[in-house]
Amino acid sequence: MKPLSERTANFSDSVIRRMTRVSNQYDAINLSQGFPDFNPPKEITDRLANLAGEGPHQYALTWGAENFRYALAKKQEQFSGMKINPDTEIVVTCGSTEAMMAAMMTVTNPGDKVIIFSPFYENYGADVILSGAEPIYVPLNPPTFSFDANELEDAFKKGVKALILCNPSNPCGKVFTYDELKIIADLAIKYDTYVITDEVYEHIIYEPNRHIYMATLPGMGERTIICSSLSKTYSITGWRLGYVIANPVVIERVKKVHDFLTVGAAAPLMEAAVVGLNFGAEYYKELQKHYTHKKELFVGGLADLNLNYTDPQGAYYVLVDVSEFNVKDDV
Repeated sequence: MKPLSERTANFSDSVIRRMTRVSNQYDAINLSQGFPDFNPPKEITDRLANLAGEGPHQYALTWGAENFRYALAKKQEQFSGMKINPDTEIVVTCGSTEAMMAAMMTVTNPGDKVIIFSPFYENYGADVILSGAEPIYVPLNPPTFSFDANELEDAFKKGVKALILCNPSNPCGKVFTYDELKIIADLAIKYDTYVITDEVYEHIIYEPNRHIYMATLPGMGERTIICSSLSKTYSITGWRLGYVIANPVVIERVKKVHDFLTVGAAAPLMEAAVVGLNFGAEYYKELQKHYTHKKELFVGGLADLNLNYTDPQGAYYVLVDVSEFNVKDDV
């Protein structure tokens, strides 16, 4: 038989999700995959229960139900200060995974180059390869996971089309400072490059760190493509509700890619999630307190074991130094 595509031969299946399957097989404690260990807010699940009878049960508008998009625009404006047009600047996707893939396919042509900070969430490399583009890796250097500005500019000089920025970062827990974002923004403008942001952990931040939206920096509103989801914020990872926010020209292209990838997100789940999008500021403060408590318990246990680890500034991942165990590869 004729060979299958080369693009699907150049990466493995998800190591993270493979580890979850192994964990489930042996009834082990799962520290591998990023999902909450508590239920969604009751207000959201109560609304979903009502929708089982009343609907909607048919397709919503391809790029997202109107009330969902309007609630999302209002919520994001509250936290970012950006004015977002829910009719022309939002596409609702099947999770941020689809959002990232749709953004990559919208921006890149075969042979284009895309900068990825390393260590990185494994999907980014696969997204770039599946789009026919070439990943260019720039290291984030421990223990602070900062980048070398000269090294980053050297990567930009290779003629890159886009840069992927995960902030707060999966897996190193870094929250990028304004000065760091300004360096990235200045280079993106200088070399006419798109910045595709993954901001799913925007509300999981530990004091005194603050999440700054790349799109709010001078000159970045038009060239930033925001990819995010409701999964982590409302503990609904299985609902697969994500979104892309970008300028109207980009969004028109994303709509087309999204339409032929998945048609649309689940109508009743969007309807139920509107309840969460309308939560007040107190919900997000309590979420931050909840995760701060969990983080302190976990890193406290690592400290008691005399293990070297990184104390995350955001997200819910902790990197542990295993070099003393003579481990050659952490995968």
